[in-house]
Amino acid sequence: MTRIKLLYVEDEPFLGKIVKESLESRDFEVCMVADGGEVMAQYLAFGPDLCVLDVMLPQRDGYELAREIRNLNPRMPILFLTAKTQTDDVLKGFQSGGNEYIRKPFSMEELIVRIQNLYRLAGPERAQPGANAPAPSDFIRLGRYTFFPQKYELHLDGQIRKLSHREAELLHILVENRNFKVQRRDILMRVWGDDSFFNSRNLDVYITRLRDYFREDPTVEIVTLKGIGYLFKGAGQYQT
Repeated sequence: MTRIKLLYVEDEPFLGKIVKESLESRDFEVCMVADGGEVMAQYLAFGPDLCVLDVMLPQRDGYELAREIRNLNPRMPILFLTAKTQTDDVLKGFQSGGNEYIRKPFSMEELIVRIQNLYRLAGPERAQPGANAPAPSDFIRLGRYTFFPQKYELHLDGQIRKLSHREAELLHILVENRNFKVQRRDILMRVWGDDSFFNSRNLDVYITRLRDYFREDPTVEIVTLKGIGYLFKGAGQYQT
């Protein structure tokens, strides 16, 4: 079985040593970095399957690192470790490109389960750019709009709207299943890796944003199926 390669960023030496050794005992391959300023060099040299980032780091914080990693590889799974408990801090983590988070202190069992779940949900799309990923020119026509999933862009009449990572990921799921219902829980597990009440409310916010983006074309519609999920209505074709 292929070992999962983890880039683990933690500036607390004692905690870092325990977590690294525990992960390695479960057959993960771990590259641990303690300084935010050294992370990107190690990321490029190591080529991880998944990144586990502490938020508070010397030189560069986890949010900044996540944004840079996300720019290099839009499909890289990123899990935040944070001692922060405010909702705004958690939202900032998601907005910077994180897929999942765990608050400190945490159990190793929870961390391992979340890593394995995030790795599985990411599927083959976690590959580094150029490996097996679709070409950046791939696009999907949606009524008057053109959606570029790999570039996180939605075009309309020469105007370009830049989408966040989660907006693009959510829209891609809806478009892949257009004219078919998508279970709410399936979306939550795929995009957030967790169907908690907090993430469910986040999903509502993102759906509202996407509806607003498509307001110029009434033939493109995101329908709420109460108690079930969503239905994306509108003609669309994936093209290269």
